[in-house]
Amino acid sequence: MKEMFEVYLKQAGDTPFSGWDFSYITKTGRMVEAPLKWNYYNLVLPYLSKAETMLDMGTGGGEVLSRFQPLPKQTYATEQYHPNVAVAKKRLEPLGVKVIEIKEEKEPPFNADLPFNNEFFDLIISRHEAYYPPELMRILKPGGVFCTQQVGQGLWNIKKLLAGKDRVDTGWNLGLLRKELELAGFKIIEAKEDIQLLRFYDVGAIAYWLKAIPWIIEGFVIDEYIDKLRELHHQIIKEGFYDSSYDMFLLIARK
Repeated sequence: MKEMFEVYLKQAGDTPFSGWDFSYITKTGRMVEAPLKWNYYNLVLPYLSKAETMLDMGTGGGEVLSRFQPLPKQTYATEQYHPNVAVAKKRLEPLGVKVIEIKEEKEPPFNADLPFNNEFFDLIISRHEAYYPPELMRILKPGGVFCTQQVGQGLWNIKKLLAGKDRVDTGWNLGLLRKELELAGFKIIEAKEDIQLLRFYDVGAIAYWLKAIPWIIEGFVIDEYIDKLRELHHQIIKEGFYDSSYDMFLLIARK
């Protein structure tokens, strides 16, 4: 058991992560996600099929956008995380997508000054990327549509075990997101919420996942959390898996 603990963590530390590709732990089933009440692709597709101009905010490595085929004549993608930009360009530029690097922002409002003309886009999508409703209103055409899937609060058991963080209510919920869009002048077409369940089958999968998303446990480094990870490893050996969850929101709004 001790040997496998060390193997899992060494592999997690040595295996690179790029774009927004978790296939290292998902293709082998080491991490699985329960299905949501909605399918992001199917919700976006009806609007995408009618659009001539489209923006994907926070495209990551372009993994999700590249699956929408065919794309509108003028499709743009933005990305703030510098290592992702080259990955996104390699994947998306052959599809005719113009990828634009945005300066990484540390404080809100995020994406409040995008390099696009007024009333330029028919459709803007944002999967887990922050947005500023007045700026969306500026760059969307009249009647244009904004589709977003957002991550809410959660993962409390992981945060408590590894970092000693107690549950807090930040007020980040579907009601707040809806209110912000309505105050900016949007009409809500659809609003949904659900819980995303994650199941991990080994401590290495959790360590790799936390390494790839460092804002869950801020500044996460495997070596600094070795004792807590060992405790987690023993829990997984005993139960066979480790579950955590977070809130998910889906909003579609029209200008």
